[in-house]
Amino acid sequence: MIHPAVDGFALGVYRGARFFQRFVTEVFLPPYHFRELVAQCYEVGVRSLPLVTVTGFITGIVFTKQSRPSLAAFGATSWLPSLITIALVGSLAPLITALICAGKLGSNIGAELGSMKVTEQIEAMEVSGINPFKYLVVTRTLATTLMVPALMLYCILVGLLGSYLNVHGNEATSVAAFLKGGFSNIHFLDIFSSVVKCFVFGFTIGMIACYKGFNASSGTMGVGRAANASVVLSMFVIFIEEVLIVQIITWIRGF
Repeated sequence: MIHPAVDGFALGVYRGARFFQRFVTEVFLPPYHFRELVAQCYEVGVRSLPLVTVTGFITGIVFTKQSRPSLAAFGATSWLPSLITIALVGSLAPLITALICAGKLGSNIGAELGSMKVTEQIEAMEVSGINPFKYLVVTRTLATTLMVPALMLYCILVGLLGSYLNVHGNEATSVAAFLKGGFSNIHFLDIFSSVVKCFVFGFTIGMIACYKGFNASSGTMGVGRAANASVVLSMFVIFIEEVLIVQIITWIRGF
């Protein structure tokens, strides 16, 4: 006899797969809601800039301050720009940006679509001749997929700015010297892999949040559960994807 938990998990995976299959089908079919897509890109990208700015800037300062004593013990403080840049480009910026977006965007999208579901606004859109899946799910998922990589690149910029201010305050390093030392060991594959990771992270956040919100039930309690599940599940899947993508990149580097 199958345990109810296993049965529920299998049913969730099946419904998620069907939701993903519907997205892949709908994204290529007209009509295309470009106006709504631009509006969602603004909500996802521009409105997330303050949080990404503060977090990235503080990350650059704190990581630099914590790394300096270890390098100073070996007389290698000149390696700080390179260390910080490698860390930001390779892991810190993509992961921090993805987690920030999972918390902010996942809860927003899950709660928004969940509220529309329990108040029957989605059914009203169907009656009025609008495809709610394409208008609500496709646009939001595409927006998170496109904007999370852009936010990650911006996070690298402000993180390096915070790191430079700390390095300049202690070693009086110029901007040119900092950037030259920082990017001396950065290759195209490093930046490319981080951008690809963020495309995957952004798609994951949008898809999970839309799925949870689009299938919310049980009134206002269901809206809260949808928002909470969107954040928790998105972060969990992002960590798994991070491990898998790092393994793939390491395998590629071996050739």
